[in-house]
Amino acid sequence: MTIEILPAQLANQIAAGEVVERPASVVKELVENSLDAGATAIKIDIEKGGAKRIRISDNGSGIAKNELTLALSRHATSKIKVLNDLEGIASLGFRGEALASISSVARLSLTSKPAKQTEAWQAHAEGRDMDVVVQPAAHGNGTTIDVVDLFFNTPARRKFLRTEKTEFAHIEEVIKRIALARFDVAITLTHNHKVIKQYRLADSDTKRSKRVAQVCGQAFIDHAVEINCQHNGLSLMGWLAKPSFYRGQNDLCYSYVNGRMMRDKLINHAIRQAYQDLLPNDAYPAFVLFLSLDVREVDVNVHPAKHEVRFHQGRYIHDFIYATCHRTLTSQKTLLPDEETDNTSYYQANDAESAVAHATEKVQEYVAPLKRSSNTTGTSSRGVTPFDPHRASITDSAVQNYHRLMTPIAEPESTKIASSDLAKWHFIAPHYVLILESTQQLTLFCLKSLTRQLMREKIAQQWQKGITSQPLLLPIKLAADAAHQELICQYEEQLVRLGIVVKLLDSKNIQLRQFPAILRNVDVSACYHQLMTKLLTRDLTEDSVWQDVLADVATPAEFSAESMLSVLNELQHFYPDKNKQQQVLKSTLVDLTSAIQKLQ
Repeated sequence: MTIEILPAQLANQIAAGEVVERPASVVKELVENSLDAGATAIKIDIEKGGAKRIRISDNGSGIAKNELTLALSRHATSKIKVLNDLEGIASLGFRGEALASISSVARLSLTSKPAKQTEAWQAHAEGRDMDVVVQPAAHGNGTTIDVVDLFFNTPARRKFLRTEKTEFAHIEEVIKRIALARFDVAITLTHNHKVIKQYRLADSDTKRSKRVAQVCGQAFIDHAVEINCQHNGLSLMGWLAKPSFYRGQNDLCYSYVNGRMMRDKLINHAIRQAYQDLLPNDAYPAFVLFLSLDVREVDVNVHPAKHEVRFHQGRYIHDFIYATCHRTLTSQKTLLPDEETDNTSYYQANDAESAVAHATEKVQEYVAPLKRSSNTTGTSSRGVTPFDPHRASITDSAVQNYHRLMTPIAEPESTKIASSDLAKWHFIAPHYVLILESTQQLTLFCLKSLTRQLMREKIAQQWQKGITSQPLLLPIKLAADAAHQELICQYEEQLVRLGIVVKLLDSKNIQLRQFPAILRNVDVSACYHQLMTKLLTRDLTEDSVWQDVLADVATPAEFSAESMLSVLNELQHFYPDKNKQQQVLKSTLVDLTSAIQKLQ
């Protein structure tokens, strides 16, 4: 076969595979173009989940008549001009692929009028032919892009679209993320001519909090600590939910870099590490965080969808995020209820500010020695000294500061569990906790029993709506005889409520497709067989039996000192009242002598 250059139409359709995954991808690209154009009001009209129509109007700077055809060409952009511009990208878009890719798989109309232009003009392109027709139109200042019949000329792509409800849910999530990033822009989202979301301009602290509550829920704001920390050209601001407001899934994890929505591994790792010892193993934190830094210190051109970035000083950024979040979370007054008020009242801004100031001070202690010790090794072209462990001369002071910053402090852990009136506690493998009370009396309680009781409480709370389920990335095929399959059919409704979705493949095999999120860290196959074995030997007429069985399976046989802290913190979450905590602990007490004999 001979080598030939692909026609422009075919090249655009191939590129569209990266840019246009689904209707939500189109919405993201077009709304980001509106934001880059300086729009302060954007309206998004969706029909049939975006498969039928996506229409986006803005009041931005617009596109001149003589540039309309060029705007629909591949690699045509106003964002960058020369190679050096890639080193400091401040705009959301810059590759010049979106409009060309979208117009290659849909019927696209681009109508625009800059303020200095007396009339509006419209460019129309339809599918792979890519012949652009320009004609006069009626339109105010700004731009409207109308995308009709997405994938009409690529049936193979169109059949992979999900239901209208699912596709619109993805669009709504994109708009939520953008609404959090741009408080200075009013956004209206409609679906099938019905207004679904309307985010008004948020130009004050109160209005910004209201917009966050509109996206994340009022409960998030009620349980969040607002942070605002600046250091050496870095800024981290936003909202961190207290550990007591943990989630069963990562549905409230929003992070941004210079206004660009992110799912960056470095950022997520730093935040998760800050929450590491404060949450149960199967829980997720909730946060809305904005990281700002010099655009020359971050490379956004490393991911096709721009969801990840590369920092020139990745370790420094990681430690700054971790230190700020960790110190805020582990300060006593952001973790515990106010002793002088009811249990739902928490310390607010003033205490959070002092915690952030303390975190900033620690970051400065860590960073300053590193920069002083590495000044002799030269600086980068931007005048910033990146930390290189192979070149920098690390002082003893720097090492001590670093370890003090990165090592969890014992005191905040103690204060978290102080509400149980316990002076000292010691973990004893495999699942016992020895308590030295103020009276010098030794008592012992069973961590396994306590965990099961808390797990039972968690399951009971979720039972009516159904246990949170998690789709398996790779469905698991298991052997199942006729009796097993009959049991699945008989109790299909209850299994779904448990968060278990099973498909019958044939007379001898089944496929596990979804499993309870609270069991995400276990061996799914072994856990499923254990669960079904228990169900075969129990009376399944009562909901409480199903809950008991799932609690048994979800409770691990062995624990660690770290998991002990998580369980005790979870005890506080479910039972804020101290007396109730004491009652629950007493119900799990065991005989000290017999336990020691078992351990021997």
